[in-house]
Amino acid sequence: MKIGVLALQGDYLNHVAILNKLSVNPVLIRTPDDLDVDGMIIPGGESTTISLLLQSSGLYLPLRGLLNSGMAAFGTCAGMILLAKSVIDGRPDQVSFDAIDIVVRRNGFGRQVASFETELAVSGVGPMKAVFIRAPVVEKVSGEVEVLSSVNYSFPDSADRQVPVICRSGKVLVSSFHPELVGEDRLHRLFLERI
Repeated sequence: MKIGVLALQGDYLNHVAILNKLSVNPVLIRTPDDLDVDGMIIPGGESTTISLLLQSSGLYLPLRGLLNSGMAAFGTCAGMILLAKSVIDGRPDQVSFDAIDIVVRRNGFGRQVASFETELAVSGVGPMKAVFIRAPVVEKVSGEVEVLSSVNYSFPDSADRQVPVICRSGKVLVSSFHPELVGEDRLHRLFLERI
């Protein structure tokens, strides 16, 4: 099995380390010629920067075609933003792949100083440590999207509310947080099971 890891910007090396630990062959994706893979991981990083690099590298259209054809994908943090159907508070020229029927808000949990860690209950997986850094908030889930975990969060301008942080639809899995930063591999395993 060959799994691509988008290697334009962000924490892609942590995903490579987890794939190596799972004895999976990671392929660094930097050009359209690298896209001969069975699935794709889109890492955390800066979503607008990754969006611009996807376009300037010529990766955006071929990758969008593969995702529309049913290629499996796993996105963490910025990867969730890029895989979402719609993005709130993104730049006007920011692109997304419309691979999962969710609406996300960039930096929805707040700026860098609002970063936090928590323990999540994840359906079918169990408890998991989660690190949120300028993380997106899932504002809306539609269609056949399954919410695997939510977090109760106190937003400055509203009462506490439950916010989905891991969602799945078909072969697409997304998380608002960074499991790869703590060496957590169970979401990677869940992703690989769908391929």
